[in-house]
Amino acid sequence: MDSRLEKAGHSFEWPDIKQDLEALQEITIAEQNKSLAVRTECIGTCGKIFQAVGVAIPPTIREP
Repeated sequence: MDSRLEKAGHSFEWPDIKQDLEALQEITIAEQNKSLAVRTECIGTCGKIFQAVGVAIPPTIREP
């Protein structure tokens, strides 16, 4: 991950990376045979980390 972030021109501190990734959460809401997965907003370094390592961030609201 460090080399990919460096290649993308980013230099983040590990505590910031860890905090931002831990803040990203997803819950599933189920009611009457329907369910939705809802995730929190990507904050801080989170979006840039996902982009640098080539992982797509799921939509904020989706059907699981």
